[in-house]
Amino acid sequence: MSLDDATRQQLDSLVGSHSVLLFMKGNRDSPQCGFSATVIRMLDRLLPDYTTVDVLSDPGIRENIKVYSSWPTIPQLYVKGEFVGGCDIIQELFNSGELHESLGVEADAADAPAITVTPAASTALKSAIEQSGGSGRELHLGIDARYHASLSFDPENSADLAVEAGGIKLFLDPLSAGRANGVTIDVVETDRGPGFQIDNPNAPQVHPMSVSDLKQRLDAGEHFELLDVRSAEEHAKACISGSTRMIEEQEERLGALPKDALLVFHCHHGGRSQAAAEHFASLGFRNVHNVTGGIDAWSQEIDPSVPRY
Repeated sequence: MSLDDATRQQLDSLVGSHSVLLFMKGNRDSPQCGFSATVIRMLDRLLPDYTTVDVLSDPGIRENIKVYSSWPTIPQLYVKGEFVGGCDIIQELFNSGELHESLGVEADAADAPAITVTPAASTALKSAIEQSGGSGRELHLGIDARYHASLSFDPENSADLAVEAGGIKLFLDPLSAGRANGVTIDVVETDRGPGFQIDNPNAPQVHPMSVSDLKQRLDAGEHFELLDVRSAEEHAKACISGSTRMIEEQEERLGALPKDALLVFHCHHGGRSQAAAEHFASLGFRNVHNVTGGIDAWSQEIDPSVPRY
C-alpha cells in the first residue's frame, strides 16, 4: 500500500505542525489501550504539554500513519518531525534517558525531597504494601510535569531515589523527586470511601478572581489577557467587553507570552475556565486567575445588560 499525494501532505502537515505528536488510541486523558496508556505515563512525566491524535476516531489516519512511518503498530511518537518509535522503543529511550534528551528535558540528579506521610496514610500504605505480597515492586511516588501525583507499585530503577517518611519507604524518579519537596500524603474520605490525598506546595496555582476585582482591573485599563473558554454560540449570546475567545490560534499565541503574564479565564459558571486555567498554570505561567461564578456572576453583580442563559 502506498500513500497518495493528498494523504502524504496531510500527514506531513500534521507531523510538522507539532513539536511532540503522539498517534494513539484514545486521548491523553483517556487512553484506550494499554500501550497508549504506557506511553502517556512516560510523556506526562516529562512534558506539561504535547499533542495527541486519536486514531480510533479517524480510520484513515489509523491505517495511513502505519504506511507513512513504515511502522505496523500504534502508538507512534514523533518529535520535531522525526519518527521516534512505538511503545517498546519509547520505553527503552525513557529508561536510558535518551527520550529526556530528545525532548529537551534535563534529568539532573535531584536531592532527596522532604516528604510527610501522616499516621493515617502510613497505616493505609503499610496495609497496601503487605497486600502487594513482596512481588518485586516497590512503592513509587510519581509527580508528572503537570504536577499530577500518583502512588503505584513498580519495579525499582537504578536512578530512583529512596525516601523514608512516616515509616514508609518511597521511591521517586529524579524528575518526580525534583517536584516533590514538601509533599504531604494523607488519607481522606471520598464518595468511594477512603483515598490518598497528595498535597504538593510546588504545584502551579490558579487564583480565584471575583467579578468586582475583574471590573476594577478593566476600569483601570490594566493590561491582561481576558479569555473566554465558552463556545462560539455562548459567546454570541453574552460576552464581557474586552474578552477573547480561546481558540487554537489563541493558545499558540499565549504559549509565547512571558510566564509572568496575567491570564484571566472565564466561562459560564467557572468550571470549564478552571480547567483551562490549570492547564496554563501547568505550562509554567505564574499569574493565572479564574473568574469566580463566570459570566453569570458578571451579569448578576456587575452588568445586568449582559444576558443570562
